[in-house]
Amino acid sequence: MLEHLIPARRHFDGADPIFTMNAAAQKAAANGVSVINATMGALLDDDGKFVVLDSVMSLYRQLTPMEIAPYAPIAGDPKFILALTQRHWPDLTSYGVGVATPGGTGALALSLKNLLEPGMTLLTVAPYWSPYATLATEARLTLETVPYPPAGGALDLARWRSTAERILRAQGRLLFWLNDPCHNPTGRSLSTSDRRALLGMLRELSAIGPVTLLLDFAYLDYARDPQTVTDALTDYRAFGEEGRVLVGACLSLSKAFTLYGARAGALVFPWCTDRPLAEALSTSCRGTFSNCARAPMSLLLRMQADTSAQAALAAEHAHWRALLTTRADALDAALRAEGLDGASWDAGYFVTIPSDDATTLAERLTHEGVYVVPMQGGVRVGICGVRAADAPRFARALRVCQEQDATAAR
Repeated sequence: MLEHLIPARRHFDGADPIFTMNAAAQKAAANGVSVINATMGALLDDDGKFVVLDSVMSLYRQLTPMEIAPYAPIAGDPKFILALTQRHWPDLTSYGVGVATPGGTGALALSLKNLLEPGMTLLTVAPYWSPYATLATEARLTLETVPYPPAGGALDLARWRSTAERILRAQGRLLFWLNDPCHNPTGRSLSTSDRRALLGMLRELSAIGPVTLLLDFAYLDYARDPQTVTDALTDYRAFGEEGRVLVGACLSLSKAFTLYGARAGALVFPWCTDRPLAEALSTSCRGTFSNCARAPMSLLLRMQADTSAQAALAAEHAHWRALLTTRADALDAALRAEGLDGASWDAGYFVTIPSDDATTLAERLTHEGVYVVPMQGGVRVGICGVRAADAPRFARALRVCQEQDATAAR
């Protein structure tokens, strides 16, 4: 090992669990194995082809060289940031404080640089998108979790409160990442009553010290019932407008426009006008990635100005939302037909199958030709890439593996 690498950076294996499992599934398929690849984090059609939204790509092909090649401003094109914010809150006339970022991940990373000190603790819910842990490690932070409500169950408000208050009192500030609505990886959203109870709790805790609620949005266009998304955003807006808690959002075009590789997003605090925060975020942009790609910014501005393109995009979202609903319902029914707990789904690309030993379960499933992603508290199943027709086979494989686990435990 090179002595040039500092000791603190010598223990990583460099592997991402999601991409590792996907690579294993692709290798097995290439070797002739009949595979169900449920590791995917991108939308595939029923023929296994990568979904690209035609309405988006039609506009992309119209971009001129000057909409692609020049540097974008360090903090991003303000018109782009506003347009992206308005995709979530259409009648806002300002994004408050915000910067463009390389996808939602870039937005998350900037929040850590500016809202917590190294050695502090970040709070989120479990299960969570696994890169959350990597982001915390890279920022020299500890990641602590509270449990996401079980399907059909209520939020454990007492536990959430005690954990949040302990962290807040210990370090004098609280940053809470909340991936709601359309939570990855459970595929569920908080109920209205749970969400409002949470906001009430954070409001009370803000009397102790500064509290930031950072909303991580990615899958809002793929909800079973779009009205539930609108209702949630309305609640968050009202809460942000109070000003007691700093409310921000990580925004992205990756899933909304199927532009995963464009890395287009933003970190916004729509109900804040604090100049030092704006200047700090801009400085972080310069010191981290300098600036973002101009092309996706130009694309969103074209979309905003083209009502026919907007209608076409809405129709495509409705189509793929319906397909995801069909897949989720097929999987839920197949699991129940095998005598297993179902997998309830409200939105997004994934559902989670609970497991006390997700790593072992995922390994057993590979022997059945089924590939999933092990995570804290369960395995993530990408319905974005699993056909409804494959649900019965998936459910049978899961039952076999769970029976093997039960036998081994005896």
